[in-house]
Amino acid sequence: ELLTEAEKTASGRTVPQDESPDFTDQASMGTDSSFVFRIKERQSRLIRKIKDALMRLEDGTFGICEECGEEISNQRLEARPIATLCIKCKEKQETEEKVIGFRGSSYESGWIVP
Repeated sequence: ELLTEAEKTASGRTVPQDESPDFTDQASMGTDSSFVFRIKERQSRLIRKIKDALMRLEDGTFGICEECGEEISNQRLEARPIATLCIKCKEKQETEEKVIGFRGSSYESGWIVP
């Protein structure tokens, strides 16, 4: 279904921006193109993750956490079949990402006073 939808998106209506003399129409077409591109990128990433999960099924590593080597719970795999991390490692990863994001914020650079 994703592959079919990706094909539809890829072959969707594309109108050259110079066909419309109205700047508002041109801006709208640009926004639409950007939106379609983002959807296409998300679909491509999901397709890649699904293919990776299928490869893990073939090589016997499906359901094994890439970080700690423990089994990923069936409940997590049912909710997210493309999961590569157990819930404990995923939570740790998200916490680390938040800390890194916070360090890169304007607070860390001194722009915001606590």
